[in-house]
Amino acid sequence: MRVTIIGAGAIGGLAGAYMTQAGHEVLLVDRWAEHVAAMNRDGLFIDGIRGEMRIPVAAVTPDRLEGPLEAVLIATKSQHTAEALELVLPRLAPDGFIVSFQNGFNEPLIAEALTRHGLGGMERVIGSIPNYGGALVDPGHLEFVHEGPIQLGEMDGRDTPRLRALTAMLASLTTVQLSDNIWGQIWAKEVYFGQIVFTALVDAPIHDTLGVERYARVAGAIVREGVGIAAANGITLQPFDFFDPAVYQPETPADTRRLLDNINKAIWLLRKDQKPTEHRFRKQGSGMWWDIVYRKRKSEVEAMQGKLVAYGDATGADTRLNTKLCQMIYEIEEGRRPLGFGNLDEMERYVAAIGKALP
Repeated sequence: MRVTIIGAGAIGGLAGAYMTQAGHEVLLVDRWAEHVAAMNRDGLFIDGIRGEMRIPVAAVTPDRLEGPLEAVLIATKSQHTAEALELVLPRLAPDGFIVSFQNGFNEPLIAEALTRHGLGGMERVIGSIPNYGGALVDPGHLEFVHEGPIQLGEMDGRDTPRLRALTAMLASLTTVQLSDNIWGQIWAKEVYFGQIVFTALVDAPIHDTLGVERYARVAGAIVREGVGIAAANGITLQPFDFFDPAVYQPETPADTRRLLDNINKAIWLLRKDQKPTEHRFRKQGSGMWWDIVYRKRKSEVEAMQGKLVAYGDATGADTRLNTKLCQMIYEIEEGRRPLGFGNLDEMERYVAAIGKALP
Protein backbone atom coordinates (compact mmCIF):
# COMPACT_ATOMS: atom_id res chain seq x y z
CA MET A 1 0.00 0.00 0.00
CA ARG A 2 1.41 3.35 -1.06
CA VAL A 3 1.07 6.15 1.49
CA THR A 4 1.00 9.84 0.66
CA ILE A 5 1.42 12.27 3.55
CA ILE A 6 0.19 15.81 3.03
CA GLY A 7 2.21 18.00 5.36
CA ALA A 8 5.80 17.08 6.23
CA GLY A 9 6.03 18.88 9.54
CA ALA A 10 6.74 17.14 12.81
CA ILE A 11 3.81 14.72 12.83
CA GLY A 12 3.74 13.85 9.13
CA GLY A 13 7.48 14.02 8.68
CA LEU A 14 8.31 11.69 11.55
CA ALA A 15 5.71 9.15 10.40
CA GLY A 16 6.95 9.32 6.82
CA ALA A 17 10.60 9.00 7.76
CA TYR A 18 10.18 5.96 9.99
CA MET A 19 7.83 4.19 7.58
CA THR A 20 10.27 4.83 4.73
CA GLN A 21 13.16 3.52 6.83
CA ALA A 22 11.14 0.33 7.42
CA GLY A 23 10.87 -0.21 3.66
CA HIS A 24 7.37 1.12 2.98
CA GLU A 25 6.54 3.26 -0.05
CA VAL A 26 5.83 6.75 1.27
CA LEU A 27 5.71 10.17 -0.40
CA LEU A 28 5.87 13.37 1.63
CA VAL A 29 4.11 16.45 0.23
CA ASP A 30 4.79 19.93 1.57
CA ARG A 31 4.29 23.43 0.22
CA TRP A 32 7.52 24.75 1.81
CA ALA A 33 9.81 24.38 -1.20
CA GLU A 34 13.03 24.80 0.81
CA HIS A 35 11.95 22.00 3.14
CA VAL A 36 11.17 19.68 0.22
CA ALA A 37 14.48 20.50 -1.45
CA ALA A 38 16.40 19.80 1.75
CA MET A 39 14.63 16.47 2.28
CA ASN A 40 15.33 15.30 -1.26
CA ARG A 41 18.93 16.46 -1.13
CA ASP A 42 19.98 15.35 2.35
CA GLY A 43 17.11 13.30 3.77
CA LEU A 44 15.31 14.21 6.98
CA PHE A 45 17.61 15.05 9.85
CA ILE A 46 15.93 14.11 13.14
CA ASP A 47 17.23 14.84 16.62
CA GLY A 48 15.67 14.81 20.07
CA ILE A 49 14.60 11.94 22.28
CA ARG A 50 15.89 9.12 20.06
CA GLY A 51 19.21 10.72 19.24
CA GLU A 52 20.40 12.04 15.90
CA MET A 53 19.68 10.32 12.61
CA ARG A 54 19.30 11.15 8.94
CA ILE A 55 16.72 9.20 6.92
CA PRO A 56 16.44 9.45 3.11
CA VAL A 57 12.86 10.23 2.04
CA ALA A 58 10.92 11.09 -1.12
CA ALA A 59 9.22 14.48 -1.14
CA VAL A 60 7.43 16.79 -3.58
CA THR A 61 5.70 20.14 -3.54
CA PRO A 62 1.92 20.07 -4.19
CA ASP A 63 2.29 21.07 -7.84
CA ARG A 64 4.31 17.89 -8.48
CA LEU A 65 1.86 15.47 -6.86
CA GLU A 66 0.42 12.81 -9.16
CA GLY A 67 -2.32 10.24 -8.63
CA PRO A 68 -3.83 7.82 -8.14
CA LEU A 69 -3.47 8.13 -4.37
CA GLU A 70 -4.13 5.07 -2.24
CA ALA A 71 -3.71 5.83 1.48
CA VAL A 72 -3.59 9.57 2.19
CA LEU A 73 -2.60 10.94 5.58
CA ILE A 74 -3.46 14.60 5.98
CA ALA A 75 -0.95 15.92 8.49
CA THR A 76 -1.37 19.65 7.94
CA LYS A 77 -2.52 22.08 10.59
CA SER A 78 -6.28 21.76 11.03
CA GLN A 79 -7.00 25.13 9.41
CA HIS A 80 -5.42 23.88 6.18
CA THR A 81 -7.52 20.71 5.86
CA ALA A 82 -9.83 22.09 3.16
CA GLU A 83 -6.83 23.22 1.11
CA ALA A 84 -5.27 19.77 1.42
CA LEU A 85 -8.51 18.14 0.25
CA GLU A 86 -8.53 20.30 -2.89
CA LEU A 87 -5.18 18.74 -3.72
CA VAL A 88 -6.10 15.15 -2.79
CA LEU A 89 -9.66 14.55 -4.00
CA PRO A 90 -9.07 14.89 -7.77
CA ARG A 91 -6.22 12.38 -7.45
CA LEU A 92 -7.82 9.85 -5.09
CA ALA A 93 -7.81 6.24 -6.33
CA PRO A 94 -11.19 4.42 -6.59
CA ASP A 95 -10.34 2.43 -3.46
CA GLY A 96 -8.30 5.19 -1.83
CA PHE A 97 -9.00 6.50 1.64
CA ILE A 98 -8.10 9.51 3.77
CA VAL A 99 -6.79 9.66 7.32
CA SER A 100 -7.00 12.83 9.37
CA PHE A 101 -3.55 12.57 10.95
CA GLN A 102 -4.07 15.83 12.81
CA ASN A 103 -5.52 17.58 15.79
CA GLY A 104 -9.09 18.81 15.51
CA PHE A 105 -12.54 17.69 14.43
CA ASN A 106 -11.62 17.19 10.77
CA GLU A 107 -13.32 13.90 9.91
CA PRO A 108 -16.80 15.37 9.20
CA LEU A 109 -15.22 18.04 6.99
CA ILE A 110 -13.36 15.38 5.01
CA ALA A 111 -16.48 13.23 4.62
CA GLU A 112 -18.54 16.22 3.46
CA ALA A 113 -15.90 17.11 0.85
CA LEU A 114 -15.87 13.53 -0.43
CA THR A 115 -19.64 13.62 -0.77
CA ARG A 116 -19.60 16.95 -2.62
CA HIS A 117 -17.16 15.44 -5.14
CA GLY A 118 -19.29 12.32 -5.60
CA LEU A 119 -16.63 10.15 -3.98
CA GLY A 120 -18.59 8.67 -1.11
CA GLY A 121 -18.38 9.90 2.44
CA MET A 122 -17.37 8.80 5.92
CA GLU A 123 -16.73 5.20 4.79
CA ARG A 124 -13.57 6.50 3.08
CA VAL A 125 -12.26 8.19 6.23
CA ILE A 126 -10.11 6.81 9.05
CA GLY A 127 -9.72 8.76 12.26
CA SER A 128 -6.51 9.02 14.23
CA ILE A 129 -4.81 10.70 17.15
CA PRO A 130 -1.03 10.99 16.82
CA ASN A 131 0.05 11.45 20.45
CA TYR A 132 3.78 11.71 19.88
CA GLY A 133 5.24 15.19 19.59
CA GLY A 134 7.84 17.06 17.63
CA ALA A 135 8.73 20.25 15.84
CA LEU A 136 9.76 21.36 12.37
CA VAL A 137 12.87 23.35 13.23
CA ASP A 138 14.39 24.25 9.87
CA PRO A 139 14.18 22.93 6.28
CA GLY A 140 14.93 19.22 6.44
CA HIS A 141 15.24 19.25 10.25
CA LEU A 142 12.73 17.77 12.72
CA GLU A 143 12.99 17.53 16.49
CA PHE A 144 11.39 14.48 18.14
CA VAL A 145 10.11 15.93 21.43
CA HIS A 146 8.14 13.22 23.20
CA GLU A 147 6.99 9.65 22.76
CA GLY A 148 3.35 8.68 22.51
CA PRO A 149 1.09 6.16 20.79
CA ILE A 150 -1.14 6.60 17.78
CA GLN A 151 -4.84 5.87 18.20
CA LEU A 152 -6.34 4.68 14.93
CA GLY A 153 -9.83 3.57 13.96
CA GLU A 154 -12.50 3.29 11.30
CA MET A 155 -15.20 5.87 11.92
CA ASP A 156 -17.84 3.14 12.27
CA GLY A 157 -15.67 1.07 14.61
CA ARG A 158 -15.06 -1.83 12.19
CA ASP A 159 -11.85 -3.82 12.00
CA THR A 160 -10.82 -3.72 8.33
CA PRO A 161 -7.87 -4.94 6.22
CA ARG A 162 -6.86 -1.37 5.33
CA LEU A 163 -6.88 -0.44 9.03
CA ARG A 164 -4.65 -3.40 9.83
CA ALA A 165 -2.30 -2.64 6.94
CA LEU A 166 -1.90 0.99 7.97
CA THR A 167 -1.42 -0.06 11.59
CA ALA A 168 1.49 -2.30 10.61
CA MET A 169 3.12 0.54 8.70
CA LEU A 170 2.73 3.16 11.42
CA ALA A 171 4.07 0.70 13.97
CA SER A 172 7.46 1.49 12.39
CA LEU A 173 7.28 4.75 14.33
CA THR A 174 5.44 3.99 17.56
CA THR A 175 2.78 1.87 19.23
CA VAL A 176 -0.56 1.92 17.41
CA GLN A 177 -3.71 1.40 19.47
CA LEU A 178 -6.81 0.37 17.51
CA SER A 179 -10.03 2.01 18.62
CA ASP A 180 -13.66 1.04 18.05
CA ASN A 181 -14.72 4.55 19.15
CA ILE A 182 -12.17 6.81 17.49
CA TRP A 183 -14.63 9.73 17.35
CA GLY A 184 -14.97 9.55 21.14
CA GLN A 185 -11.18 9.57 21.46
CA ILE A 186 -10.83 12.51 19.08
CA TRP A 187 -13.34 14.41 21.19
CA ALA A 188 -11.42 13.44 24.33
CA LYS A 189 -8.20 14.89 22.95
CA GLU A 190 -9.89 18.13 21.91
CA VAL A 191 -11.44 18.48 25.36
CA TYR A 192 -8.07 17.71 26.98
CA PHE A 193 -6.39 20.27 24.74
CA GLY A 194 -8.12 23.07 26.64
CA GLN A 195 -5.39 22.83 29.27
CA ILE A 196 -2.68 22.79 26.59
CA VAL A 197 -4.09 25.87 24.85
CA PHE A 198 -4.13 27.57 28.25
CA THR A 199 -0.33 27.18 28.46
CA ALA A 200 0.07 29.08 25.17
CA LEU A 201 -1.03 32.31 26.87
CA VAL A 202 2.53 32.74 28.15
CA ASP A 203 6.02 32.22 26.73
CA ALA A 204 7.18 29.63 29.25
CA PRO A 205 7.83 25.88 29.51
CA ILE A 206 4.76 23.79 30.26
CA HIS A 207 6.03 22.82 33.73
CA ASP A 208 5.96 26.53 34.68
CA THR A 209 2.26 26.70 33.86
CA LEU A 210 0.48 23.39 34.38
CA GLY A 211 3.15 22.46 36.93
CA VAL A 212 1.96 25.28 39.22
CA GLU A 213 -1.11 24.20 41.18
CA ARG A 214 -3.05 27.46 40.98
CA TYR A 215 -2.69 27.47 37.20
CA ALA A 216 -3.41 23.75 36.94
CA ARG A 217 -6.69 24.44 38.73
CA VAL A 218 -7.64 27.00 36.08
CA ALA A 219 -6.72 24.57 33.30
CA GLY A 220 -8.76 21.87 35.01
CA ALA A 221 -11.80 24.13 35.10
CA ILE A 222 -11.46 24.78 31.36
CA VAL A 223 -11.29 21.06 30.63
CA ARG A 224 -14.20 20.33 32.98
CA GLU A 225 -16.31 22.71 30.90
CA GLY A 226 -15.19 20.84 27.78
CA VAL A 227 -16.37 17.57 29.31
CA GLY A 228 -19.77 19.21 29.68
CA ILE A 229 -19.74 20.28 26.03
CA ALA A 230 -19.07 16.68 25.01
CA ALA A 231 -21.92 15.42 27.19
CA ALA A 232 -24.29 17.96 25.65
CA ASN A 233 -23.37 16.54 22.24
CA GLY A 234 -23.99 12.95 23.33
CA ILE A 235 -20.31 12.03 23.09
CA THR A 236 -18.80 9.24 25.18
CA LEU A 237 -15.26 10.41 25.85
CA GLN A 238 -12.59 7.73 25.68
CA PRO A 239 -9.56 8.02 28.00
CA PHE A 240 -6.04 7.87 26.58
CA ASP A 241 -2.50 8.01 27.94
CA PHE A 242 -2.50 11.72 28.75
CA PHE A 243 -6.09 12.13 29.91
CA ASP A 244 -8.80 10.45 31.95
CA PRO A 245 -12.04 12.40 31.45
CA ALA A 246 -13.67 10.67 34.43
CA VAL A 247 -11.53 12.66 36.88
CA TYR A 248 -12.38 16.06 35.33
CA GLN A 249 -15.76 16.37 37.03
CA PRO A 250 -14.68 16.94 40.64
CA GLU A 251 -17.24 17.40 43.39
CA THR A 252 -14.91 17.38 46.41
CA PRO A 253 -11.38 18.61 47.21
CA ALA A 254 -10.24 14.98 47.04
CA ASP A 255 -11.67 14.74 43.53
CA THR A 256 -9.76 17.89 42.58
CA ARG A 257 -6.55 16.33 43.90
CA ARG A 258 -7.08 13.38 41.55
CA LEU A 259 -7.61 15.84 38.69
CA LEU A 260 -4.36 17.64 39.53
CA ASP A 261 -2.58 14.30 39.71
CA ASN A 262 -3.82 13.56 36.17
CA ILE A 263 -2.36 16.86 34.97
CA ASN A 264 0.96 16.08 36.67
CA LYS A 265 0.98 12.68 34.99
CA ALA A 266 0.51 14.37 31.60
CA ILE A 267 3.46 16.70 32.30
CA TRP A 268 5.58 13.68 33.26
CA LEU A 269 4.61 11.80 30.10
CA LEU A 270 5.58 14.79 27.96
CA ARG A 271 9.04 14.99 29.54
CA LYS A 272 9.92 11.46 30.70
CA ASP A 273 11.98 10.51 27.64
CA GLN A 274 13.89 13.78 27.41
CA LYS A 275 17.55 13.86 28.40
CA PRO A 276 18.44 17.57 28.64
CA THR A 277 22.13 16.77 29.14
CA GLU A 278 22.21 15.05 25.75
CA HIS A 279 20.00 17.40 23.73
CA ARG A 280 18.89 20.99 24.21
CA PHE A 281 15.24 20.92 23.24
CA ARG A 282 14.13 23.86 21.15
CA LYS A 283 10.45 23.13 21.59
CA GLN A 284 9.66 23.83 25.24
CA GLY A 285 5.89 24.27 24.98
CA SER A 286 2.83 23.17 23.05
CA GLY A 287 2.30 23.18 19.30
CA MET A 288 0.26 26.37 19.70
CA TRP A 289 3.13 27.97 21.62
CA TRP A 290 5.56 26.82 18.92
CA ASP A 291 3.47 28.41 16.17
CA ILE A 292 3.00 31.70 18.01
CA VAL A 293 6.49 32.14 19.47
CA TYR A 294 8.84 30.25 17.12
CA ARG A 295 7.10 30.11 13.74
CA LYS A 296 5.37 33.53 14.10
CA ARG A 297 2.15 32.28 12.54
CA LYS A 298 -1.46 31.61 13.43
CA SER A 299 -1.99 28.53 15.56
CA GLU A 300 -4.61 25.79 15.29
CA VAL A 301 -6.69 27.15 18.17
CA GLU A 302 -9.53 28.52 16.04
CA ALA A 303 -9.79 25.25 14.11
CA MET A 304 -9.62 23.18 17.30
CA GLN A 305 -10.87 24.91 20.43
CA GLY A 306 -12.97 27.24 18.31
CA LYS A 307 -14.83 24.22 16.91
CA LEU A 308 -15.33 22.83 20.42
CA VAL A 309 -16.98 26.12 21.35
CA ALA A 310 -19.15 25.95 18.22
CA TYR A 311 -20.26 22.42 19.13
CA GLY A 312 -21.14 23.69 22.59
CA ASP A 313 -23.00 26.74 21.38
CA ALA A 314 -25.05 24.60 19.01
CA THR A 315 -26.37 22.52 21.92
CA GLY A 316 -26.72 25.33 24.45
CA ALA A 317 -23.85 24.10 26.62
CA ASP A 318 -21.88 26.49 28.80
CA THR A 319 -18.80 27.54 26.82
CA ARG A 320 -17.74 30.68 28.68
CA LEU A 321 -14.27 29.53 29.72
CA ASN A 322 -13.34 28.03 26.36
CA THR A 323 -14.76 31.08 24.58
CA LYS A 324 -12.64 33.46 26.65
CA LEU A 325 -9.58 31.26 26.18
CA CYS A 326 -10.03 31.37 22.41
CA GLN A 327 -10.55 35.12 22.41
CA MET A 328 -7.34 35.67 24.39
CA ILE A 329 -5.35 33.50 21.97
CA TYR A 330 -6.83 35.31 18.97
CA GLU A 331 -5.81 38.64 20.51
CA ILE A 332 -2.25 37.35 20.97
CA GLU A 333 -2.12 36.15 17.37
CA GLU A 334 -3.40 39.52 16.15
CA GLY A 335 -0.82 41.44 18.18
CA ARG A 336 -3.43 42.99 20.48
CA ARG A 337 -2.39 41.13 23.64
CA PRO A 338 1.12 40.32 24.88
CA LEU A 339 2.13 36.87 26.05
CA GLY A 340 2.61 36.72 29.80
CA PHE A 341 1.63 35.28 33.14
CA GLY A 342 -0.84 38.14 33.50
CA ASN A 343 -3.01 36.24 31.01
CA LEU A 344 -3.08 33.21 33.29
CA ASP A 345 -3.96 35.44 36.23
CA GLU A 346 -6.75 37.05 34.22
CA MET A 347 -8.17 33.65 33.37
CA GLU A 348 -7.94 32.65 37.03
CA ARG A 349 -9.95 35.70 38.05
CA TYR A 350 -12.55 34.98 35.37
CA VAL A 351 -12.97 31.37 36.52
CA ALA A 352 -13.65 32.63 40.05
CA ALA A 353 -15.92 35.44 38.91
CA ILE A 354 -18.33 33.13 37.10
CA GLY A 355 -18.30 30.53 39.87
CA LYS A 356 -16.47 27.77 38.02
CA ALA A 357 -13.45 27.27 40.30
CA LEU A 358 -12.67 23.67 41.22
CA PRO A 359 -13.61 22.43 44.73
